[in-house]
Amino acid sequence: MKQWLYCALVLVFAPHLAAAEMPLNMTQGVTEISGKVYDLHMTILYICCAIGVVVFGVMIYAMINHRKSKGAVAANFHESTKVEIAWTVLPFIILILMAIPATKTLVAMEDTHDAELTVKITGSQWKWHYSYFDQDIDFYSNLATPMSQIEGEETKGENYLLEVDKPLVLPTHRKIRFLMTSDDVIHSWWLPAFAIKKDANPGFINETWARIDQEGIYRGQCAELCGKGHGFMPIVVQAVSAAEFDTWVSSQQAAAGAAAVEAEAALSQSLSLEALMAQGEQVYMSHCAACHQPNGMGLPGIFPPLKGSAVATGPIADHLEAVINGRPGTAMQAFGKQLTAQELAAVVTFERNAWDNNTGDTVQAADVDNHGK
Repeated sequence: MKQWLYCALVLVFAPHLAAAEMPLNMTQGVTEISGKVYDLHMTILYICCAIGVVVFGVMIYAMINHRKSKGAVAANFHESTKVEIAWTVLPFIILILMAIPATKTLVAMEDTHDAELTVKITGSQWKWHYSYFDQDIDFYSNLATPMSQIEGEETKGENYLLEVDKPLVLPTHRKIRFLMTSDDVIHSWWLPAFAIKKDANPGFINETWARIDQEGIYRGQCAELCGKGHGFMPIVVQAVSAAEFDTWVSSQQAAAGAAAVEAEAALSQSLSLEALMAQGEQVYMSHCAACHQPNGMGLPGIFPPLKGSAVATGPIADHLEAVINGRPGTAMQAFGKQLTAQELAAVVTFERNAWDNNTGDTVQAADVDNHGK
């Protein structure tokens, strides 16, 4: 009994820093808001622990000192006005004391004014699209865990299902405003280290903010059940110094310019079937295999097969239309803004010639550029 009482007292009266080291306690995070949320959590935790100690202390005292074996006789009383007032007023006062810091924290979480950087986050089955306002930078962040690990053919890595091809790069010590929305269904951008969990709703924009205190890599996930690939929407944020961020922005803008030149040059190129197949397989495995499967057989009743399908063996124009603009009302999303013309040409060529489709068709970047004109 003494050991249990000692543990309870330690839990209630342990110093704030000691509580932060408890392995089962809430983590403090690395942003200003996460610090406020942690402080609120600890305040409410101590209040609840104090209430628990008082309530259970009175109960245990009553059971020990007023038990029948000691000859105690139960009192017979009812309708005590003082007791009823006490158990109404005291909880009300406790709730008010809890509501004041909670309200301050909630107000702070919604205060996005004076932001130094704005990032739009768009959920899309099943990836995240990041757009930096004023920097003219945008990209899709896709799951980077290889299919061989997902299918159990290889040993799972340290960050299994929590790796992406392009992390969201953010500066430390700057106020960053996030705008959340969705292309299709409801997603939720959840990053525990930032104390952020905001729904991304189609047709609506939610907002929140963060000021990151420490450099590092922070991971999260989609926290709203959004379909088959819900577990394949990781979030990776790389926090760097302000100077490194500015350098990264410059490099991304330069890379975007080089990519535009390369894309323009690709319109006049004519690649061989072998080259298109090699590139197309890479694009397919990273963007299409999660739904249509690596063998092109799809998932019966959910995602249609590409092997022998009317799309992959029919008119090229219809195939391009499906890949570039998607299929409204279905999980087939538009890849026209996600992939370059060369990548689109390669993946369509791959789908038309893989898995014994063998159409012999080759699609070039110029064909993609001319589609719909």
